[in-house]
Amino acid sequence: MATYEILIADDHPLFRSALHQALTMGLGADVRLVEVASIAELEGRLDEKADWDLVLLDLNMPGAYGFSGLVLLRGQYPQIPVVMVSAQEDAWVMVRSREFGASGFIPKSSPLETIQTAVRDVLDGEVWWPPQAFEAVSVSAEAKAASEGLASLTPQQFRVLTMVCEGLLNKQIAYELGVSEATIKAHVTAIFRKLGVRTRTQAALLLQQLESTSAN
Repeated sequence: MATYEILIADDHPLFRSALHQALTMGLGADVRLVEVASIAELEGRLDEKADWDLVLLDLNMPGAYGFSGLVLLRGQYPQIPVVMVSAQEDAWVMVRSREFGASGFIPKSSPLETIQTAVRDVLDGEVWWPPQAFEAVSVSAEAKAASEGLASLTPQQFRVLTMVCEGLLNKQIAYELGVSEATIKAHVTAIFRKLGVRTRTQAALLLQQLESTSAN
């Protein structure tokens, strides 16, 4: 039997454990599960290996701005299906997840059997969505534009952008990433060009278009 390799990306140890249990029970010996607790850890695993069968991604992860983690994954690793997992179960959250390229959405309140069914369906090449994901909720043009711009960034550029939006100076980002300040300046120039912005404030506002706090 083929072994499925699945990344569980969630910053809550108890929920990672519950997902681990559900998938082990549902898929048995045919699954290899790896857990990460932040976007940085997730990127590290993807740098090591890019042929995962599935990523289960918590919506609100450290290092992500709302849907930015999903957008980064779809832009840089389009071959890997991503299923969003969230305690936020509003229709607009599910609609946005679908619009931004996820293959499914699992509410955290779901019973084990639902989680198992959803994961099996996506591993079989299908999608899995609750009915609310098809309600008439619009994703703003600004959010779509933000998604397209972010999807074009490299993982390193994405890291730099999040640090810029956290208010770090170029020299501080260079220190954190272990590169030269000139390298960071080059990254910032490339990021601004790809996003079509001129200032750090504009970049931060664009990233906020993918925040998950409102339907916009």
